[in-house]
Amino acid sequence: MTTVRLTMAQAVVRFLAAQTTVIDDEETPLFHGVFAIFGHGNVAGMGEALHGVRGKLPTFRAHNEQAMAHAAIAFAKASRRRRMMACTTSIGPGATNMVTAAAVAHVNRLPVLLLPGDVFANRRPDPVLQQIEDFQDGTISANDCFRPVSRYFDRITRPEQIIAALPRALNVLTDPAQCGPVTLALCQDTQAEAFDYPESFFAPQVWIARRPMPDGDEFATAATVIQDAKKPLIIAGGGVLYSQAEDALVAFAERIGAPICETQAGKSAVPDDHALGLGAVGVTGTQAANDCAQEADVIIAVGTRLQDFSTGSWALFRNPERAIISINIQPFDATKHRALPVVGDARATLDALSRVLDAPATKEWTALAKQRRGDWLKKAEPYLAPTNAALPSDAQVIGAVQRASETGDVIVCAAGGLPGELHKLWRPGAPGGYHMEYGFSCMGYEIAGGLGVKMADPSREVIVMVGDGSYLMMNSEIATSVMLGEKLIIIVLDNRGFGCINRLQRATGGESFNNLLRDARHEELPAIDFAAHAASLGAIAEKVAGVADLESAVKRARASEKTHVIVIDTDPMPSTDAGGHWWDVAIPEVSSRSEVLKAREDYVSALQAQRLGD
Repeated sequence: MTTVRLTMAQAVVRFLAAQTTVIDDEETPLFHGVFAIFGHGNVAGMGEALHGVRGKLPTFRAHNEQAMAHAAIAFAKASRRRRMMACTTSIGPGATNMVTAAAVAHVNRLPVLLLPGDVFANRRPDPVLQQIEDFQDGTISANDCFRPVSRYFDRITRPEQIIAALPRALNVLTDPAQCGPVTLALCQDTQAEAFDYPESFFAPQVWIARRPMPDGDEFATAATVIQDAKKPLIIAGGGVLYSQAEDALVAFAERIGAPICETQAGKSAVPDDHALGLGAVGVTGTQAANDCAQEADVIIAVGTRLQDFSTGSWALFRNPERAIISINIQPFDATKHRALPVVGDARATLDALSRVLDAPATKEWTALAKQRRGDWLKKAEPYLAPTNAALPSDAQVIGAVQRASETGDVIVCAAGGLPGELHKLWRPGAPGGYHMEYGFSCMGYEIAGGLGVKMADPSREVIVMVGDGSYLMMNSEIATSVMLGEKLIIIVLDNRGFGCINRLQRATGGESFNNLLRDARHEELPAIDFAAHAASLGAIAEKVAGVADLESAVKRARASEKTHVIVIDTDPMPSTDAGGHWWDVAIPEVSSRSEVLKAREDYVSALQAQRLGD
């Protein structure tokens, strides 16, 4: 057996550089590169190793560990899970800063390889700087925080352990059912230890996405139920895009005459102008989609977790005879709420169903869905219309950006009120044109996520929409985007606080408190110049006075050669009241305020519509 003597860290990066995949019949590296912030715990081991392979496996420097992991996650999502990135940090806070991002990847079923440094395996200098000590367990380190938010976790305490650990990690990262974050905690002394690795360990390996077909009995049962449906409705989730199944989905919908609605992750799977496309579903859904969801006798969920925002906290589907069929690559998701599971690849399953089904939906149902689509588009139009208001609504800002956008643009957002407005109102021009992190609803994802999207496809204009609250939480990757030459258009909506949660607070009977800056304890209200701040990070930046100026600014930004930030003041109070659905947010049973008690009464009444376990 031929061997090569390498440190553990050198072996890790050499292995990663040898992994490839096939996209559009062309072999390409599986890993686009490694985001790295060096510190003690990874600078000597991983730092030296990455320097040695920088021609084959690029290293990208970021400014915040959580943000760089968000960028890596967004890269994987924009790549439809076909390609991915790794992230390496020091031990201590450098590592734990990535835990939130790991949770984002876990919830959204997205691959990212996290390589935090860890304490000394030999324990000679214990306790080292930044070491977390458990009084009862000597094997615990800060990196154990990653266990509940990783699909696979391993701590490497011997250099030869990666011979088993890395293939396991790659199996998880590339498996469509198990896909999610993998954490390999690399003890810092072990990173620098050498071992005689088999040369065969570094042989190039091509990873091809699996497309498993469903079980024959599951498939037959689902086909029978769909064939008997009179009012079928399709819910498209993120799995449609990951499976590259958007064409198969539309063909299937046309075959059976079923309207299609979309989750946050699934939006852009259906062409915006398709007659059967009803848009968003659920709490942030269109009136067309939600009216059809309430009446549907068969709900065909494709590639979705069916979380509470998509199901109106399981109060949306009101037909007492309704059945749910869940087509999903992951059995855990396919069997939720006693759905009839069809465990298999979305594209392969939809293609197979289209071959065996006739057109079960009644003509009246299909016509009604199309009519409701038209009615919704007319109803939504006024919310997006131009305005001279000094403080426009989020929807009016969205309208301005939409008018200035082009077919290939990608809109990026996360958390707060903007995702709800965008879910209802944004009209993406092409698949992948709507990139939302709403599974974990993580504030601070937006700008870093935009960077990852741009790295995945530099040919598309990436427009990030972010509120002032999220901007203040995480903005450092503006500097990274400038440094890497990855141009973004960033629109900051300044409503002077957490406007979304203020609205939720008031809707649940509460008084405005601690969300808008003016309602929080203060000696002086901060006057934050977001444009000046963005400019200080290297971006082109400007503040506009209204939506007309915003449209012009977006067009200027399109011509910019580097990241361009546009700031606009907005009204924190209004939101689009058309469409939408009830959401289960528990309200106190006891309060001294009559508004809360009335909200509680309404809440108890609304709970009666929830249908659990049937």
